[in-house]
Amino acid sequence: MSGFIGKPSPDYLGNPSRVLTTRELNRALLARQFLLERSSLPLVQTIERVGGLQTQYAASGYVGLWSRKRNFRRDMLTTALEQRRVIQGTLLRSTIHMVSARDYWLFLSAVRRGRQEWWRRVTRKGFGEVDVAAAVPIFREELAAGPRRAADLKQLLARRGFPSIAWNGIGLWVDMIRVPPSGTWDQRKADLYGLADTWVRPAAVTESAGLEHVVRRYLGAFGPATVREIADWAGIPHTTLLTTIDRLSLRRFRDEKGKELLDLPRAPLTDPETPAPVRFLPTWDATLLVHARRTQILPEEYRPLVFNTKTPHSVPTFLVDGAVAGTWRYEGGRVEVKPFEPLPKAARREVDDEAKRLSTFHK
Repeated sequence: MSGFIGKPSPDYLGNPSRVLTTRELNRALLARQFLLERSSLPLVQTIERVGGLQTQYAASGYVGLWSRKRNFRRDMLTTALEQRRVIQGTLLRSTIHMVSARDYWLFLSAVRRGRQEWWRRVTRKGFGEVDVAAAVPIFREELAAGPRRAADLKQLLARRGFPSIAWNGIGLWVDMIRVPPSGTWDQRKADLYGLADTWVRPAAVTESAGLEHVVRRYLGAFGPATVREIADWAGIPHTTLLTTIDRLSLRRFRDEKGKELLDLPRAPLTDPETPAPVRFLPTWDATLLVHARRTQILPEEYRPLVFNTKTPHSVPTFLVDGAVAGTWRYEGGRVEVKPFEPLPKAARREVDDEAKRLSTFHK
């Protein structure tokens, strides 16, 4: 698949009065996430088109790509990380993402200031003023000699008199990446860190350019969407994006509640009657997060079963007809599925067939 599924609207500026139904938004997201038809694009381009991969749990990136890319093998992603074509670091929403080397600096420039302000504000309430910026010189000096383990870096902060909370903030002032093989399928504990500007070629990117890139990447991967949804995905105040939105030429629509939706000028909208095949999603798949709630890919009655205090890491899920229909787990050499409700026989066969293919992928 070289592009989106669907036909472009003849009105490339959109129609501000046109209402897009929830099903239209659902199929648009599935198509742009390569969950209707798997991508035949190169691996790095596929990752860019879906807006990166959230990877607090290292295996998530691999399963996410298996569901989205044709003929994907685990070694393809590990090799891309080792060759520095894909970078893993703390970015959007201050969570771990795998993104292309090109996207890394653009995303970072967009979210850096907002992430620092958020951390100062939250930390001040519980711990008072913690001057993490003061640790930047010693941290950079340590990492300049090469990658270091997280335990060693934490000890460095402790020796200099910083409270333990400083570890959660230092990465917002020192651009660090997870160095493979840590954070990969075979070594899932991501505890080896290096300086970003020694691992991936530095790029002078302004915050303005980064924000424009965030808007385009989000709409290309999850649109049409509201300004707040774009901001929620990036983890920045929505007011930060308003000037950026005004500069861009975007299509405009409405959802069924009357909210304005933005989209890229020539991004096609998929026929809402397009069949959606069974797909398996990993832990923390971005399509299920609140910013994409408009699409109902995760029905609200099932949200507490996927995200709750007992499973704060979320759980892997599978889709039937474009919506979460149950959970899955790999155990004992096979993928076991647990539907939320009884499935029609045809859907159950499709789920079982896809589960067998995913079991093979794990071996």
